[in-house]
Amino acid sequence: MSETSKTSAEVPAQAKATETTETTEAPVAAAGAVKVVDPRLLVREQGFKGYWTEFKRKVRSGEIGSLPVVVGLIIIGIVFQLETGNFLTSYNLDQITLYAAGPGIMAVGIVFVLLLGEIDLAVGSVAGLAGAVWAVVGTDLPDGLAIVVGILSGTLIGAFHGIVFAKIGVPAFVVTLAGFLGWAGLQTWVMGDKSTITTPLGSFVRDLTSYYFADVAAAYGLAVFVIVAFYLAQLRDSGRRKAAELPHRPQSEIILRTALLAVLCLLAAYAFNQEQGLPLSLVIFLAILVITDFVLRRTTYGRQIFAVGGGIEAARRAGINVSWIRISVFMISGTLGAVGGLFLASATGGADRSLGGGNQLMMCIAAAVIGGTSLFGGRGKVWSALLGILVIQSIVQGLNQMNLSSNAIQYMITGGVLLIAVIIDSVSRKTQKTAGRA
Repeated sequence: MSETSKTSAEVPAQAKATETTETTEAPVAAAGAVKVVDPRLLVREQGFKGYWTEFKRKVRSGEIGSLPVVVGLIIIGIVFQLETGNFLTSYNLDQITLYAAGPGIMAVGIVFVLLLGEIDLAVGSVAGLAGAVWAVVGTDLPDGLAIVVGILSGTLIGAFHGIVFAKIGVPAFVVTLAGFLGWAGLQTWVMGDKSTITTPLGSFVRDLTSYYFADVAAAYGLAVFVIVAFYLAQLRDSGRRKAAELPHRPQSEIILRTALLAVLCLLAAYAFNQEQGLPLSLVIFLAILVITDFVLRRTTYGRQIFAVGGGIEAARRAGINVSWIRISVFMISGTLGAVGGLFLASATGGADRSLGGGNQLMMCIAAAVIGGTSLFGGRGKVWSALLGILVIQSIVQGLNQMNLSSNAIQYMITGGVLLIAVIIDSVSRKTQKTAGRA
C-alpha cells in the first residue's frame, strides 16, 4: 500500500477516535462540574438533630476535646455545694483563682513540653530556684532587675535541659529528673544560711497575689473585653472558613456560644466584686494564656511544635529544625516555671528552701493532663492548664471546707482524677486511630 493510501485510511480512524474521546469526556467534564459539599457544612441546617448527630460522630471518633474536664468541673461544684452548702460562693472563687495562678502558669510551660511527647520533671525545682535567686539578688539590686534575673535563671536552665536533650541525646525524663534533684540542691546553696527571705515591702512580687483592682468597673470591663474579643475572633474564623468552603459556625451558633461565655464572665466579675475586686494574679494568668495560645495556634513556630510532637522524622523531612524546637520549648517551660515561682513566693510571703517543693510538680503536670493535653504528644491547648488547675484547686478548696485537708486525701483524689484523665486520653487516641483520624 502506498504512503498516500495509508495516510488517507488513518484519517477517518483518527477522526472517529477523537469524536469518541470527546463524547466520553463530555459527561466526565459535566460530572466534574458538580460541586461536592462537605457533609459537615450541612449539620447546622438540620437543627438539633444535626448537632446531636455530629456530637455522636465526634464521641465515636474520639474527638471529645475538653468535654470531660468541663463535666468534671460541674460535678465537683455540685458535689461540694451539696456537702458544704457554701462552696459556690464569691469567697471560694477568689481563693481558687488566688492559688491557681502560680501552678497554672507553670502548667502552661508543661503543656508546651507535653506537646512534644516529652516531660519536664524539674519545673518545681526551677520555680524554687528562681524564687531564691530573686530574693537573694534583690537585697543588692533594684526590685525590677532582681525579678528579671530570677526569670532569666529559669530560661537558662530550660536552655540547658533542651541542649542536653536535643544535642547530646539524653532522654528528657533523665535530664529533668537530674534537674529536679540538682536545682533543688542549688536552691538551698543560693539561700545560704537563710532559711527564709521575706518579700520586701513595695516589691512587685508581693503585689502578684495581694493586689486587687477594687473598682467594680475593672472586673466588668475585663469581662466585656473578653466577650467582645471572643465574638470577633469566632466571627473572623467562621468567615475565613466559609470563604474557603470549610465547615464553619453560622451566626446563630456564634451568638449562642458568646452568650454562654458572657454569662460565665459576668457572673465571675460579679463574684469578684463581692470580695476585694479583680485580682491582678488572674489578669496576668489570662494574659499569659492568651499570648501562648496565639503563639501555638496562629504562628509558624506553634505549628512546628505540633508537627514535631506528631512525628519527629516527618517534621525533619519537612525542613523543621527539630533541635531548635526542642530547645526552645524547654526554654519556655523554664521561663514560665520561674514566673510561677515568683507567684509562689508572693503567695507564701517570700522565698525559702522548700519553695517549689512538695506537690507543686505533681499539680503542674496533673493540671496540664487533666485539662486535656495528651501525654503522647501532638495534641493539646494551653487552656488545658486553666481547666486542669481549676479542677485541682476546686478539689483542694472543697476538701478544706469539709475539714479533709490532709495531704493524704488530697493526693489520693488528685491522683485518681489524673489517672482517669490519662485513661480518657488513651481511649480517645485509640478510638481516633480506629476511626482513621489519628
